Amino acid sequence: MIAQDINKPIYELAGVSRVYQKGRKSVAAVRELDLTINRGDWLVVQGRTGHGKTTLLQILGLLDRPTAGQVEFGGEEVTRLREGRLTRIRALHIGFVFQTFNLIPTLTAAQNVQAALLPLGLGPRRRRSRTLEALEAVGLADRAGHLPSELSGGQQQRVGIARALAKVPDVLLADEPTGNLDEGTRDEIIDLLETSWRERRLTLVMVTHDSAVARRAPRVGVMNKGVLTMRRDRKG
Repeated sequence: MIAQDINKPIYELAGVSRVYQKGRKSVAAVRELDLTINRGDWLVVQGRTGHGKTTLLQILGLLDRPTAGQVEFGGEEVTRLREGRLTRIRALHIGFVFQTFNLIPTLTAAQNVQAALLPLGLGPRRRRSRTLEALEAVGLADRAGHLPSELSGGQQQRVGIARALAKVPDVLLADEPTGNLDEGTRDEIIDLLETSWRERRLTLVMVTHDSAVARRAPRVGVMNKGVLTMRRDRKG
């Protein structure tokens, strides 16, 4: 059971490292990381490609296990949990937004959102209700029946955000969510994410190369050779 105490951190990482083997060489993507993320935080992680940003996000998303150290999510130590339990936690508590949208091309916007709700065990009526609410929240209620190929890049990302929000998650993890968008659309998507963060009291962790995006976040850290250094750390 994930603790719901709003006064307790949602993430606590202690001494977390992730080392990959590439042939005979060991590559440390994350090095001895200590990090606390409180409920309602908005943390942006910047850094050059290959310095561990996405690996950190995968650890936070319970998609990758650290080689060493401890990860607590909602007060539960998750490092050694069975995959079935991790899958359940991800389904109930964590929403994901991707740079490449990751929409299923043969499904409509509404069907893409509904597909993310299947692991929750909701009935058809509740799935439809959540789907329509989420699409309305991102301004795409009138595009529910459109395929991804019939939507602009910004609209596809809005569907991706709706898919994450429909789960009513505690945490939203965004990996370069504006990386494939032009500047104007980028600003619209970040406005939408910020509004969702504030109104839904989400915990938002975002990886980005874009300093204009990072300037808007209360907490900013930089990954360099697997080491996270906090550059700004204030309440939102």
